[in-house]
Amino acid sequence: MAEHRSMQRAALLDAARSLLSEGGTEALTFPALAERTGLARSSVYEYFRSRAAVVEELCEVDFPVWAAEVEAAMAAVDSSEGKVEAYVRKQLELVGDRRHRAVVAISASELDAGAREKIRAAHGGLVAMIVEALGGLGHAEPRLAAMLLQGVVDAAVRRIELGAAEEPSTITDAAVGMALRGVRG
Repeated sequence: MAEHRSMQRAALLDAARSLLSEGGTEALTFPALAERTGLARSSVYEYFRSRAAVVEELCEVDFPVWAAEVEAAMAAVDSSEGKVEAYVRKQLELVGDRRHRAVVAISASELDAGAREKIRAAHGGLVAMIVEALGGLGHAEPRLAAMLLQGVVDAAVRRIELGAAEEPSTITDAAVGMALRGVRG
């Protein structure tokens, strides 16, 4: 019975990822989850009390996987500058990943305080990964620099997600350039 419930929960999370990727937060409804998984709508409520609970669990499950991929990309290079580049490039490479697209599709204003705090903490862990490399580049305040760098990454993510006129590779190259050289060309 526990294995069946675990499989159903995983199926619901997978359906939620697909719905968020395809149609954003408006698409994530319990009737849509029920339809995608073949469960009765009332059964969906046995697994999750709200949309926010679905989103919170997606973040708990998917964010560590995504962060591990960023960390592995950074570990594959030796220089501080290379780590910064890997940090930016890997995050932007993951934009097309369904797990990432699902999390990005979620507006923080729709979540309860607990879910927003978990997302903030997960992002804080991501930012913490790059602090040492920024210190190695001579930043007097590497934690602040890391938060600002993540702002550049977040802006590039939004630009890619919006389907901007530029190719994703052009946006990625510009974000890496901004991270490494600031506004100088």
